[in-house]
Amino acid sequence: MKVKIAYIDEPPFYWTGPDGYVTGSDIELADMVLRAIGVTSIEHHLTSFEEFLPGVQEGRWDMNVPIFVTAERAEQVAFSVPVWALGDGFVVHDGNPEALTSYTALAEHSGARLGIITGQVQLNSAKSAGVRDDQIVMFKDQPEAIAALLAGKIDAFAGTAVGNRVVASANKELEAVAHAMSRETGAPVGAFSFNKNNAALLQAVNEQLRKYVGSADHRARMAKYGITETEIDRVATAQG
Repeated sequence: MKVKIAYIDEPPFYWTGPDGYVTGSDIELADMVLRAIGVTSIEHHLTSFEEFLPGVQEGRWDMNVPIFVTAERAEQVAFSVPVWALGDGFVVHDGNPEALTSYTALAEHSGARLGIITGQVQLNSAKSAGVRDDQIVMFKDQPEAIAALLAGKIDAFAGTAVGNRVVASANKELEAVAHAMSRETGAPVGAFSFNKNNAALLQAVNEQLRKYVGSADHRARMAKYGITETEIDRVATAQG
């Protein structure tokens, strides 16, 4: 049995290493789950974020690496059970000279410019907090946005707090700032996504995820990539 899974370059979740090897926390999770359900060949397909949903809908690949679950996306694809819960944050210049600690703080700073990747949920979060269209600069991927930040073309890049820590650790000129979480809603969850007609694969993956997510082995593997208990506990389904 062969499964083709699409991903983008966004450490620590999924990326292509210098040797061409595809790795990351969600790549390792997918490999563990797919092997456990009898998949003998896994093909990783590098794509763009905006192609995730159309690609799996059109059958160009069988599943996508985890992305945030939204009602709008759920109209287009079938999501697995959640595999993580992640809060947002900014990557800013070291020392956070503009004091950009939240979407609201950025909205109140009229001259501040925010970089966001096309198609990602951070756009809605920013607009809901009052960030104006003329403050937002859209990018095709994370490397392009970070290059713009380093060049001073934007003042902050919005992404997951976990992913931002990785970006900042690789750039001494940058700093990661996590946003405060709402006690009522907590962090949004992410899941693998599938063509709605591929019920057999979705069911098999879900059965294994329910056994594995939250287990001791799962937690240990995710910790290697900086995914902590906080990101796992809300969606944990296994006992370990």
